[in-house]
Amino acid sequence: MNRLDALRRRHEAAEQGGGPERRARQHQEGKLSARERIELLLDENSFEELDKLVTHRCRDFGMEEQIVPGDGFVTGYGRIEGRLVYVFAQDFTVFGGSLSETNAQKICKIMDLALKTGAPVIGLNDSGGARIQEGVVSLAGYADIFLRNTLASGVVPQISAIMGPCAGGAVYSPAITDFVFMVDHTSYMFVTGPDVIKTVTHEDVTKETLGGSMTHNSVSGVGHFIAPDDAECCRMIRELLTYLPQNNREDPPRRPTNDPAGRMDAALDTIVPAESNLPYDIKDVIHRVVDGGEFFEVHEHWARNIVVGFGRMDGRSVGIVGNQPAFLAGVLDINSSVKAARFVRFCDAFNIPILTFEDVPGFLPGTEQEFGGIIRHGAKLLYAYAEATVPKITVITRKAYGGAYCVMGSKHLRTDINLAWPTAEIAVMGPEGAVNIVYRRELNAAADRAATRQQKVDEFRERFANPFVAAERGYVDDVIEPRETRPRVIAALRMLENKVDTMPRKKHGNIPL
Repeated sequence: MNRLDALRRRHEAAEQGGGPERRARQHQEGKLSARERIELLLDENSFEELDKLVTHRCRDFGMEEQIVPGDGFVTGYGRIEGRLVYVFAQDFTVFGGSLSETNAQKICKIMDLALKTGAPVIGLNDSGGARIQEGVVSLAGYADIFLRNTLASGVVPQISAIMGPCAGGAVYSPAITDFVFMVDHTSYMFVTGPDVIKTVTHEDVTKETLGGSMTHNSVSGVGHFIAPDDAECCRMIRELLTYLPQNNREDPPRRPTNDPAGRMDAALDTIVPAESNLPYDIKDVIHRVVDGGEFFEVHEHWARNIVVGFGRMDGRSVGIVGNQPAFLAGVLDINSSVKAARFVRFCDAFNIPILTFEDVPGFLPGTEQEFGGIIRHGAKLLYAYAEATVPKITVITRKAYGGAYCVMGSKHLRTDINLAWPTAEIAVMGPEGAVNIVYRRELNAAADRAATRQQKVDEFRERFANPFVAAERGYVDDVIEPRETRPRVIAALRMLENKVDTMPRKKHGNIPL
């Protein structure tokens, strides 16, 4: 009986964490405790905890007097909509959620199990960083985790939720994972904090400005999603997982839908403005094509000139990439190229078909872009599309100019089905720019230069800025009425369901990082 009492006391101590006062402080700051977060994230009563009784081994700085079962991390496995997931949550009420040798081993254990069993890993981060009292062994723990993040990349989905501080070396584990969620006003990430920055560079910056949720969701691109609170963050993670397979050997889950595969939408026929320089919202197109109008956007606030996210077609999960004419005219630049390339590579790794909506006037000109390496970064997107072997479908809604035409899932990059709307303009450049080059002498010699130029622009647009030249050469498989987009895409996806494509034998390519 004494042993039973001892066991119960240890379990109770682990569940208490840093105690009621520190948990109350968490709540006052708008944060839930580690165990409360896990309860919200997982299906009810599905969590099975591992290493609940682990304690740290540090005997310096009086640490032998401060021992809490679990050592500040809660790890284990459970279910989300009945599907297995592994989860770890850092408990800020115990040593500020700092990483020790032993709780690093706890994380490594569940990551190893995730690789063996083929299930996603979710990390709920709320930590002050490495445990200083342990010195190099806590740093070694981070490196052990980084290695497993890398080995698991492309094998099982990895999701990070930043629900408090995440600083120093701790940021690199979330950075390797597939998706990073952040909670508004309570989470922040940075390699070096405001105090160090002020000392070294004399810049005065707050935690929120330096590494807050909106900074990383709109400026740096480190964060993919922003949630107003912990509860909504957990709900969003659950929703994301409904689009993803368990691992790289499975197909994404299918969901029954009441949205007919043959549904046409006449509103699509007039969604693209008659004037090619007028904007429209590509999300309106996406919502009208996918099942039930449901689109789960990724990286909503960063590089808004391109849209990426998940939807369903005929109940199947698809990854969607679309140029956004409503922002910077949908031009490709450094950030949008990197954003789309990473998303395309994720979809390819996890057997998710890629549907591209193309309306791109080209790459953004300027010294800032050229000096920043637009050539190298644009090549990432080109590489990602060319490398992808999942079913690929591209729909050209309007502009497809220059090198950007090639990059955005063109037929020449092994895209399976390429469709175009009648409003598509496929050419080396727009009619205005082309006329300035091709007809330069005639324009200089013309009595009425403006009238002659307009005539040549109209002639060029009629002859070249349309989808029919590309269709005649087979670069697009068909020119369709916009209202037909949903049934045509679904038909293509059904046809491509058992697609097999291969890459030449190699260890891995050398993507232009």
